[in-house]
Amino acid sequence: MKQYINVFWFRRDLRLNDNRGLYNALNSGKKVLPIFIFDEEILNKLQKNDARVSFIYQEIKKINKQLLKTQSEVLIYNKKPIEAFKKITEEYLIDTVFTNHDYEPNAIKRDSEIKDYLTTKNIGFKTYKDQVIFEKNEIVKKDGTAYKVFTPYSKKWIEAFNIKGIQFYPSEEKLEYLIKDQTHQTLSLKEIGFTKPTTKVDHYTVSKVLIDNYEETRNFPAKNSTSKLGTHLRFGTVSIRKIAYKASKSNNITFLKELIWREFFMQILWHFPHTVKNSFKPKYDRILWRNNEEEFYAWCNGLTGYPLVDAGMRELNQTGFMHNRIRMLVGSFLCKHLLIDWRWGEAYFAEKLHDYEQSSNIGNWQWVAGTGVDAAPYFRIFNPTTQIQKFDKELKYINKWAPDFQELTYPTPIVDHKFARERCLKTYKKALSDF
Repeated sequence: MKQYINVFWFRRDLRLNDNRGLYNALNSGKKVLPIFIFDEEILNKLQKNDARVSFIYQEIKKINKQLLKTQSEVLIYNKKPIEAFKKITEEYLIDTVFTNHDYEPNAIKRDSEIKDYLTTKNIGFKTYKDQVIFEKNEIVKKDGTAYKVFTPYSKKWIEAFNIKGIQFYPSEEKLEYLIKDQTHQTLSLKEIGFTKPTTKVDHYTVSKVLIDNYEETRNFPAKNSTSKLGTHLRFGTVSIRKIAYKASKSNNITFLKELIWREFFMQILWHFPHTVKNSFKPKYDRILWRNNEEEFYAWCNGLTGYPLVDAGMRELNQTGFMHNRIRMLVGSFLCKHLLIDWRWGEAYFAEKLHDYEQSSNIGNWQWVAGTGVDAAPYFRIFNPTTQIQKFDKELKYINKWAPDFQELTYPTPIVDHKFARERCLKTYKKALSDF
């Protein structure tokens, strides 16, 4: 007679240690079947050499290697999640599906559909907070509304963090409760429909030295002084609890504040899901963007004639990464120098960035465009030439990524800075005064 089991669904939590949902599944009193679903609908929109898909696949392989000693493995499905669960419920007697929260609008919709289906089969669906320290309504104003400015949000976050502390979930100590002797053939990357990527996800560094010196080194793109943690947080190959705990032990909280920015934007997207497609401030949707396709092509390919902008875009295209200071510059340049809609830039970053996270990407693009919460004012327009003096004085970053900048073949500037600045101010002022 078949025994009832529970399922743990890996998603943005690709690790066996300190995984809250997995910990709860393993403590449920039943054997646990671990699964991962490559969502066909998402994969079909990606290029077939997308490094993020390969990264996920390799991380699952690492997990399965760790699970060899327990004679278990993560089963991989390549279907729409609802179809995968229809198949799973045909093959197994399931009591409860465990997983961790996801906060993006499409994920919320997906989870609602899965929960409804499982309910028809009398199967439970339990989800847990895992990819953030604080979520949803945990850090809000006294009246219960969301913070729209980062500084008071971060102060309340730190205050709550200091009071509550961190609880860890040692899921790695309970792996013997996973189902053994799986006979399923694990899908290959090729069977999922993907090829080897041309770019690779960087290893991350969260050394004490990096955290302690982060404030003084983080703005200089030529220095190897950023953590490269974004992709690993995005897919949960590291525990946010362990990272935040380590960051909180430093005398300098700048690195911790970067983690708080991530959660700030997550709660903004959760409270204001319309920001996926619309400006947080409605009046900014009246801006008459020029949206010149040739200029957008030049920006995408690092051919604007402004060396620091071009270096950033070429780094992105070649590696799937861009230094944060340069992200602000190239974003501001697109929206304010070229008057191209922030949504165009957001979509390009979504395609290219290994560490793409919807909430942070939308939040930061709306920040540079002046359309979002706690945004840079519209009249703050980065000068792409003086930024070189500030952040790449010795031209090390430019020489690495745009070495042709002094050659005769290098493009002339796509637009004059002074002209672009005045045009931007005039366009924004008109949109806002018409509101």
